[in-house]
Amino acid sequence: MAYRLGVDVGGTFTDFLLMDEESGQTHTAKVPSTPEDSSIGVLNGVARICDESGIDPSHIKLVMHGTTVATNAVLTGKGAVVGLVTTAGYEDTLQVARSFCPGGLGGWVSYIKKPLLAPLELTIGAGGRIGADGAVVRELDEDGLRRDLITLRERNAIQALTICFINAHINNEHEERARDIAREVFVDTPISISSEVVPEMQEYERTETTVVNSYVRPEVERYVNNLRTALASRMGEDTQLSILRSDGGLASARASAESPVNLLMSGPAGGVAGAIYFCSRAGFKDILTFDMGGTSTDVALIQNSRARVRRETIVGDVRVRAPSVDVRTVGAGGGSIAFVPELTKALRVGPESAGAVPGPACYMKGGELPTVCDANVVLGYLPSDVQLGGKMEINRDASMAAVQQVADGMGIGLMEAAEGIIKIVNESMFGALRLVSVEQGYDPRDFALVGFGGAGPLHANALGILTDAWPVIVPPGPGVLCAYGDATTQVQDEAARTYLTMAGDLSDEKLKTDLKTLQLRAGESLVQDGIPIEDHEVTYQADLRYAGQAFQITVDFTETDLNEKGAALLTEQFDAEHEQLFTFKLDDGHEILMIRAVAKARTQAIAELRRAEAGTTLEECVLHQSKFFYEGAWHDALIYDRDKLHEGLEVAGPAIVSEMDSTTVVLPDYKANVDTIGNLLINPIV
Repeated sequence: MAYRLGVDVGGTFTDFLLMDEESGQTHTAKVPSTPEDSSIGVLNGVARICDESGIDPSHIKLVMHGTTVATNAVLTGKGAVVGLVTTAGYEDTLQVARSFCPGGLGGWVSYIKKPLLAPLELTIGAGGRIGADGAVVRELDEDGLRRDLITLRERNAIQALTICFINAHINNEHEERARDIAREVFVDTPISISSEVVPEMQEYERTETTVVNSYVRPEVERYVNNLRTALASRMGEDTQLSILRSDGGLASARASAESPVNLLMSGPAGGVAGAIYFCSRAGFKDILTFDMGGTSTDVALIQNSRARVRRETIVGDVRVRAPSVDVRTVGAGGGSIAFVPELTKALRVGPESAGAVPGPACYMKGGELPTVCDANVVLGYLPSDVQLGGKMEINRDASMAAVQQVADGMGIGLMEAAEGIIKIVNESMFGALRLVSVEQGYDPRDFALVGFGGAGPLHANALGILTDAWPVIVPPGPGVLCAYGDATTQVQDEAARTYLTMAGDLSDEKLKTDLKTLQLRAGESLVQDGIPIEDHEVTYQADLRYAGQAFQITVDFTETDLNEKGAALLTEQFDAEHEQLFTFKLDDGHEILMIRAVAKARTQAIAELRRAEAGTTLEECVLHQSKFFYEGAWHDALIYDRDKLHEGLEVAGPAIVSEMDSTTVVLPDYKANVDTIGNLLINPIV
């Protein structure tokens, strides 16, 4: 038997999904995250899931992992000390940056710029120059560069080195030679060059992106190598470790260590991939997703079973030119802390979170502050006899004591305070969903709403009411769906080049030839990781704008599309997307800025997961009776065992559906049906 393991590290829990590729059978587990070293939590979970399933670790051949190591390094400012080599005269590129200041006009008064990731005192300018046409204007001053690098090394501070020369995206000859010289001086120091990390126009974006790659590279490299070694000792040397990229594809451990800037949004991408996996099989191609974990909620819009991908990634106030799934994040999670400011006496929830340690009060790990999780316990949505992750007991008395702090602060009753916390966090998530739908020109009523994450199904029905997006879908194993996404996605890489061509001047043959060259480059990384060319699936992208615009829109297409419509396909898709976003389109003046090829490993066949067999009655699925508080009143509710539910059964609210990794609330006047895939479909009772 061959197994694959999906692993997702969250702020509160680390989730695991072990899948038998032949039968589709799965095993799940959740363990507390270990923020001080997330690999500890990963190894703890591997031991637990193998012990509980009785599966020999040596039978696990693929480990797919969503990680926040790169993200945390940027957010906490604990990355490497980076040295920067630029073209002489361009040493201030990062300082000049772009004319943007967080906070709008008021930001000019209050905004304090953070220290640069590559400080000026560790920046040197190299003699030599590549022209805008790619021609060598002045040869690289190799002797001067070597002297300056030796001086930089003697400061004994550099942990990673970045090389970014002007116009290197057109001709990288000088960058590659500078790297060879730097390797002689910095023998064991990781070196990143811009023409490999992000071979695109715009000097600031290219420099910043390559510097961020260097900034997180030592930490990610150390984490990946240590984890790979630890997994190999438990599972065998032939176990393959892959890391989820920000754009929803997988990268090998080797590629991840070399280009960690592509991992900055690794965690949220897994949930989107998992949601697409289940919903597409159930016939739902247009969905809104919200992944509510312990610390935050990530939302995304999926159209025609494809996630929208941005050509930039934003983490904190760092913006880099790297592709990522268009996920918006709000500080609303199960661990978000509720509080009442002394001045306004107005209830607030988040963004500060209790996290994994000490966690919500009900965890009994030392937390005493009221959280969203505690409010759910008080209201009865999360029954006190449920064990989180199948192992962690919750204490309702502790939750009541915590939420009472909010009630006392506002001078209201306990239940009113708890319901207020839930309503506020729901509105916060609703606002995030509007960002990816209404503000992008989409009506949420045209989409189904998918709730997952450990806390998502608790709030899914309520979010459906706010968005009027039906059905509300709770996939199987919602609490470990990110791990499911990690386990079912594909290894991929891409190659790009700056084009700067007017669409009207481009022939079909020229475009096809240039894309074929990129296709071969994109596939090189996969070949290095043992994936032969015949197993590659290739798609293409182009970035377009109307001449004179300061932004661009990315369009996706395939070789078949190109053969049918030619280069005109690009302008047609661009016009349609531009009209969707901005309500107008122009007839001409299309400029193609970038083209790229995306190569993916062909999907390996995985057996579909077998669900509960028909035969059990709805009454046999009932665990026991309970009650919960909704809209100012208590409602009697039945608690159902989701593992026993099957297609054809209908759960009428008020009800609670319990499973190992999450709990789903079905509100009064709503019902939940089970489809053939095992999804819970919540709809109003007509």
